[in-house]
Amino acid sequence: MSTTTPRPAAPTAAPPALRRGSVRGLVVLVLLLVVAGLASLAIGSRPISLGTVIDVLFHPDGSDASTIVHDLRIPRTVLALAVGISLGIAGALMQGHTRNPLADPGLLGVEAGAAFAVVIGIYVFGVHDLTGYAWFSLAGAGLAAAAVFAIGSTKGGPDPVSLVLAGTAVSALLISLTQAVILRDIDTLDAYRFWAVGSVSGRGMDVFWQVLPFMVTGLVLAAMSGSTLNLLQLGDDVAASLGLHPMRHKIIGVLGVMMLTGAATAACGPIGFVGLVVPHVARHFGGVDYRWVIPYSGLIGGLLVIGADIIGRVVVRPGELQVGIVMALIGGPIFIYLVRRTRMVRI
Repeated sequence: MSTTTPRPAAPTAAPPALRRGSVRGLVVLVLLLVVAGLASLAIGSRPISLGTVIDVLFHPDGSDASTIVHDLRIPRTVLALAVGISLGIAGALMQGHTRNPLADPGLLGVEAGAAFAVVIGIYVFGVHDLTGYAWFSLAGAGLAAAAVFAIGSTKGGPDPVSLVLAGTAVSALLISLTQAVILRDIDTLDAYRFWAVGSVSGRGMDVFWQVLPFMVTGLVLAAMSGSTLNLLQLGDDVAASLGLHPMRHKIIGVLGVMMLTGAATAACGPIGFVGLVVPHVARHFGGVDYRWVIPYSGLIGGLLVIGADIIGRVVVRPGELQVGIVMALIGGPIFIYLVRRTRMVRI
């Protein structure tokens, strides 16, 4: 009697490994940030050689070069780095929690709330200094985000689609109110335009120290969201079945976005496209694991804002373009290229 040996089943193809970030990639980004920072200290309406920059950086001597580096360029470079990190990470958190690749931190109404509060500060309370703008901006950003969060939440917690719709509605309302106020008073319009253009110039380290606690709090909340965001991408039901509390972690993530975006907007005014574009670049180089997407987004965001600030100083010498204008000019084409190149969004 002949027996037939069962033919072994064909091995199933293993799913392709997800591309992951690496410590080496983070080190490269940090080195690029150091180079960009030194370039930011050297380049401007008055160029300073790199050797002189390094010399006066560690040995301030009261010379013109030393004054320019320490009093003007260090504060704006530090602010550009902090704002870029904050907006990049806020964008990654926003896209992760809404599961929407076109989500932007501004969808929470943070920027519109900050702008409206600054206008009220100027028009009602006569505030005309950057320090005052920062506090009004933080308050407005927090109240607007809280309103969006309350409107866009259901019994099961904040719903991604409801948050976007609520944010759009609240932003439209606040923008309309802002326009109504500034059209009534030309002095308010002139003061508001100076803040609303989005710039890191003219800010001192005092502004940075004021918003730093909020940025640090946002970074801590973002660090708590890294691993849980990977599970939330599977859906709330799956995440809950794996032992996660979706509502709690969504609240943490939304608070992180609010803190980071509110602090960045308070410091430098609204700067667009950073939170929208940077997470896509981070996923392109670091993969979809949010434990890597978040730090990559922060470093790439800092690099992008510092680079935009440098470009703004050289394209219209002896004047300069503000970061918000430069980002509007380069952010749109970059995002269109990324969408078409990597097929991130399909309609």
